[in-house]
Amino acid sequence: MTTATPDEAAPDAAAADAAAPHGSEPRDTRPRVSVRPVVETADSQHGEVTVIDDREGYLAAVEAIRAGTGPVSIDAERASGYRYSQRAYLIQVFRRGSGVFLLDPPAIGSFAELQAVIGDEEWVLHAASQDLACLREVGLDPSRIFDTELGARLAGLPKVGLGAVVEQLLGVHLAKEHSAADWSTRPLPQSWLVYAALDVELLVDLRDAMEAVLADAGKLEIARQEFDATLRREAKPAKVDPWRRLTGLHSLRGSRSLAVARELWQARDDYAREIDTAPGRLVPDSSLLAATKAMPTDKRSLAGIKEFVGRASRSELDRWFAAIERGRETTDLPSHRGPASDTLPPPRSWADKNPLADARYKAVRPKVTEIAEGLDLPVENLLTPETLRRLSWDPPIPFDAPTIAAALVELGARTWQVEAVAEAVAEAFVDAHQEPEATGDGAS
Repeated sequence: MTTATPDEAAPDAAAADAAAPHGSEPRDTRPRVSVRPVVETADSQHGEVTVIDDREGYLAAVEAIRAGTGPVSIDAERASGYRYSQRAYLIQVFRRGSGVFLLDPPAIGSFAELQAVIGDEEWVLHAASQDLACLREVGLDPSRIFDTELGARLAGLPKVGLGAVVEQLLGVHLAKEHSAADWSTRPLPQSWLVYAALDVELLVDLRDAMEAVLADAGKLEIARQEFDATLRREAKPAKVDPWRRLTGLHSLRGSRSLAVARELWQARDDYAREIDTAPGRLVPDSSLLAATKAMPTDKRSLAGIKEFVGRASRSELDRWFAAIERGRETTDLPSHRGPASDTLPPPRSWADKNPLADARYKAVRPKVTEIAEGLDLPVENLLTPETLRRLSWDPPIPFDAPTIAAALVELGARTWQVEAVAEAVAEAFVDAHQEPEATGDGAS
């Protein structure tokens, strides 16, 4: 199979009007599709793909989608690496009986009408966790989803990218050429639009094939619980001291240098947000680090640092030097240790910091891995590494299945995960505390 079957094309408008009996109801002028459904192969031909970028076209598309049937596949394209924001710059929607619609969110504005039409339907996405935030930003929020990427992981497929899964389950080869493109570009090139349309055009067929695979493997209920968990997952809280993500920060010495690095990072972040550009495209991390180490005393010296590069390195020289001055003069000096957090120490240090936790962790990991292999699941989908580490570091007492199960639920584990691992975890913890070198009463 190399091509998808297009929806039946709408008749030519003039011909339809001419053929209509005199005095009959006017023909339905709603757009059936905004892109001819195609699958791009080496020798395929396709018509022009258009983007809906006005309210009138958008509302007509909503009515066409309303007339369709079954699940709705949806995807969003951002401009990560180019823009500061993670907003959607293109949203693609497909429904059987309606076709594919490419929508321009910045131009359209509110998507309340589309939400009202599809909000109660099942949405099909590939890697839903990547798109839910930017969809919600424009008012699109599903009540239930089917995630084909997560489904592929749970099914144990060797590759879970959209192209690989489509090829394996549907026998269709998709060219994946523009995933890292700057989707804020206007106008969008035709080749990008075809790529975007194909991202959703086959998702409903893929969903049906994936459901059959999961059902055959006895994993359909597992998948439903995982899809629901993805939908309910709360956004991660903002990082404390995000400037500490500056690449190479560990190479700086002294609190004064950290203060200068912090001020430079914040100045860049503020400007990037102001003009909606990815910070690294203005001045890269390596340049901020070079300026911090040089600690220039005037703007000429800053401009003379050969490693201080980037499109805004000279045009915003006043901004960067002012940041250096703030860092040089501030009395708010940060420490190398950073703010207190609930982050656990790396497991390699547990033997010294918490020997009992180390024993529990080493005892439970192989048991969980064995269960995952038996279920033909990636171990991280059975139980996340973070959950296993937290449970091992500070376990509930006593070490029995009900107590462990309650702790797993508190840590966010789903019902199927609890049923699969609680007893094995309890046994591993008991075994760890019975080892000759394990001492104490189990408290850590």
